[in-house]
Amino acid sequence: MTDPWSSLAAHRAATEDRAIAALFQGDPDRARGFSTAADGLLFDWSKTAIDADARDLLLALAADVPARRDAMFAGARINETEGRAVLHTALRAARGPVTVDGRDVVPDVHDTLDRMRRFADRIRSGTISGQGGAYTDVVNIGIGGSDLGPVMAAHALAPWMDGPRLHFISNVDGADAADTLKGLDPTTTLVVVASKTFTTIETMTNAQTVRTWMGRAVRHPADQFAAVSTALGRTAQFGIDSDRVFGFADWVGGRYSVWGPIGLALMLGIGPDRFDDFLAGGRAMDDHFRTAPLEANLPVLLALTGIWHHQVCGYPTRAVLPYANRLIRLPAYLQQLEMESNGKRVTMDGADAVRPSGPIVWGEPGTNGQHAFYQLIHQGTQVVPCEFIAVAQGEEPELDHHQRLLIANCLAQSKALMRGRSLDEARVLMADKGLEGAELDRQARHRVFPGNRPSTTLLIPRLTPFTLGQIVALYEHRVFVEGVILGINSFDQWGVELGKELALQLAPLLDGAPAESQDGSTRALVAAVRSMREGGADEGR
Repeated sequence: MTDPWSSLAAHRAATEDRAIAALFQGDPDRARGFSTAADGLLFDWSKTAIDADARDLLLALAADVPARRDAMFAGARINETEGRAVLHTALRAARGPVTVDGRDVVPDVHDTLDRMRRFADRIRSGTISGQGGAYTDVVNIGIGGSDLGPVMAAHALAPWMDGPRLHFISNVDGADAADTLKGLDPTTTLVVVASKTFTTIETMTNAQTVRTWMGRAVRHPADQFAAVSTALGRTAQFGIDSDRVFGFADWVGGRYSVWGPIGLALMLGIGPDRFDDFLAGGRAMDDHFRTAPLEANLPVLLALTGIWHHQVCGYPTRAVLPYANRLIRLPAYLQQLEMESNGKRVTMDGADAVRPSGPIVWGEPGTNGQHAFYQLIHQGTQVVPCEFIAVAQGEEPELDHHQRLLIANCLAQSKALMRGRSLDEARVLMADKGLEGAELDRQARHRVFPGNRPSTTLLIPRLTPFTLGQIVALYEHRVFVEGVILGINSFDQWGVELGKELALQLAPLLDGAPAESQDGSTRALVAAVRSMREGGADEGR
């Protein structure tokens, strides 16, 4: 049987010079054939160079996805390097059996969710209050997956926030804590510390700082803390009552954890009912992923376009461009989801990867990005596949003219990327401005857009708790599919370990410990830092 990878490479080589626009000329109904709808979402991938033959070859790459998908949902230990199941989907599952080692884990999931709901209701109603009255603010302290998911969702669901105001501290830089706490009343602030082991150094440093801040105003600061952790001994030492500690199993990875206790701050902000809507959206995408044929499966098709652009075409990055300002943190969230999951150099069996793994993921909301980096996307020497996300209807009906303009910009950008502007067209523009001869030609060349640059568009009816759940689950499954196709483990993250270990070793050097054993650069930098710190206020003027 012919290797699909080799066939894809040959097909790409044979069609590389063909314009994307030509595919529409050859098939007036292309948009229908290369777009897929599911549960109200529409994914259009027609503005790519993928034709019917390439689609079939890409689908052949996904042959192992159904079996691997079913194993994941069944609780098999598909995270082989850590010997764990991968069951973040169980956090949003309806009541029904999902077994790990013969034990149904769903009852425990729902017991925890019920505890979270009761706690959130009592906080939101004022039944549980701070030492200065009803809670007005919640500060979530976490980092990585314990921060990015809740932050992203809190921004996205701002219109649905009717509980305490949400704030987030993640960076160990003291400025993050100082700036976040400024203006808050410690007596009416609830603090949620999110660390599974309750040992994450950045999180626990921030937690101690916030506890000290609170202790200046309240007699029992720990009484205004809750924890998302499995380390009951450590949370008890911190002073947090066990009724306010919410744990989750080791089969939930950090970057996949917003659906459970890591989402406690979000539940406090939007309320348990809307949090349930968020879970329902994720569950709907799970059902679609499990039942839709590969050729009509949104996560599979989104993954295959990514594989085509990165592994087949060789484009090193992808830009995630939400035309929805409330999705301002979605690119950062997806950056972690993709790059921490699939940024690997070995396959499941430990062999070197034979092709590139995950791409560099970056982005910014439109229209802001149009006035920042779109210049490179349109006229630069690198091709950047763009993934547009658009919301058909905003939540401010009195500002619908803004929404129409926003959508028009999104559609215009994808069209401009594909269509471009030829030199002849640019010459006509310059001639209309009265230019002639060499100056006309010089100016025209600056106004040429190469075009033929690929993009996809995900269209969402409204940005609600339900549709946000769909979007997050869609991208989770997209990363899973890409990992299966590439033969890598998307659920470990050993690459984050070495830097953390070395940071613990280097911290004492800044306080004067000997640095002779370090490399020359590190010794010099440590000496420079010591000198600057000793100079204090006199430095940096």
